[in-house]
Parts: sequence; C-alpha cells; structure tokens
Amino acid sequence: MHHTRVFDAGGGVYAFYDGRIDGYRFAPEPNWVDDGALSVGIASYAIVSGDEALVYDTHTSTEHARFVRDELESSGVTTFTIVLSHWHLDHVAGNAVFGDCEIIASERTGELLSRHKVAIESGELEGPPPIRPLILPTSVFAHRMNISVGDVELELIHTNVHSDDATVVWLPHRRLLLCGDTMEDPITFVDEPRELDQHLANLEALRALGADRVLPNHGDPKVIAAGGYSSDLISATQQYISALQGARADPERRILSLRELIPEPLDAGWINYYEPYEAVHRHNLELVLCTPAAS
Repeated sequence: MHHTRVFDAGGGVYAFYDGRIDGYRFAPEPNWVDDGALSVGIASYAIVSGDEALVYDTHTSTEHARFVRDELESSGVTTFTIVLSHWHLDHVAGNAVFGDCEIIASERTGELLSRHKVAIESGELEGPPPIRPLILPTSVFAHRMNISVGDVELELIHTNVHSDDATVVWLPHRRLLLCGDTMEDPITFVDEPRELDQHLANLEALRALGADRVLPNHGDPKVIAAGGYSSDLISATQQYISALQGARADPERRILSLRELIPEPLDAGWINYYEPYEAVHRHNLELVLCTPAAS
C-alpha cells in the first residue's frame, strides 16, 4: 500500500511523493524500496502541457507508477514521454506501467540497465523485491537532447553527479531544473567516491544554467510542495562533498555529526536537517575514507 501525495509545484509541474512517514515501511526486513527511497522520501515528476506529459522517473514500484499514470490520465493526459534520471532501482521500478510509451535515458543509463537486467529481474542486484519485467529505454541520447512536451521546451542533460549516467531536465524558459539524485536535501548519497572532484565541477556547470528553482527527487516534501529549492541547494551539495573530502586529511571531521559538519547551509535554510540522513552521512564517510582520492 503506497502513501503517494500529489504536489502542484507550479507551472504544470507535479510531484508524486511518497515516504518520510513514521512507521511506514514497504517490508520489515532491509530492502532497497525502504532504504534510501521511502525512508528519506522520494518523488517522481510530471510536466504537463495540454494532453501531453513528460514523466521523470517511474517511482519505486508498478503500484506507484500506476497511480501516477491514472492521476495524469484522469486530468486529460493521453500522450506520455518517460525520462529516466539514472539507472538506480527506485527510479525505474515502474517502467512496465509505461511500456507502451517512449522511454528516454542517457546512453550510459541504457548500458547499465541492459547489463544488469537479469540480476534486477531476479532480485539479486540490490536484493528483493525484483523488478520483473524491467522495461529498458526505447531511445538513448548522448550529452544533450532537446525535446518538447506540448508547448514546453525542455533540454535533457547528461552529467556525472551521484552516478555517472545522470540525466537532469532543464526548462530554460521557466528557469527550472529537475535534478534527479544529483542533489538531495539535506545531503547526497555517495555512490562513486573516486569521482567527487568531477561531481563538484559538474555541479558548478549545473549552477551556470541559472536555475531559479531546483526540484530534487529526494527532499523535504514541504519545500517541494511550495515549488522547490533555490540554487543554494547546489551550494549546499558542494559544501557537503568538500567536507567529505576534507575528512580524508582531518580526523576531527570524521567524528562530527551531519549538523556539525555543515552548519552554514543548515543555518541559512538552504537545506533542512532530517535525522535519517545521519546514517547516510556515516555510510558516505566510510565509503570516502576507504577509497583513495582519484589521482
């Protein structure tokens, strides 16, 4: 049973948000749906124009995806384009519900999903539940791709932040960036610790787009419902990554809590403290400390 809430983020952009509910879990045992998704909150997005919609990620299950599709169809949407932010399971689990639609992803996302398809469908990659069937992208792009949904012009941008296959959606005329998992509130999950310098550089490139609003897939539901974050979310993410890097050479940083490590963005309200991310921070720190910096 899902607990999806629909938030109107303004300008025909809707968030389908689940998680951050005390006592609510997909299953009592450890699993990828709860750990890193529902536990910290997760949204997929729809950009609606007339009878067309772009759906950015298909959520954590086919049940979630069916809810998204039914809600959009009930509002008059008949044509769907799916864009995958990256290949991680909590973003592609509902693909089968949109199996009759175009599903766009970066070339790297297509490669990773194809390579791991058997393990994902068997539940062996990240453990149960399996995603069966896993519907692969129908088209892939390199670097950048311009598309339109109704009268809304969009640009898909492949970048390397959080994962090397990330796709963000940029709406230049609205100065709006759908950033997937390249940023989270309050902190990013580190999956590729050797790439932190590249992540910092690519975050700076995203800043250069000039976004007025940023909508992450994992974040504070109140902020998302109010229309999203300012570009200060980019700065907060950069400060956190830099603080992690500093912990390699400074043992005193390794014992700091998340609140103690990045007080400036928290005090300034760029991001909001959420206690479950303390475990994410410990995971990130351990991963960074056991991985040599890229030469």
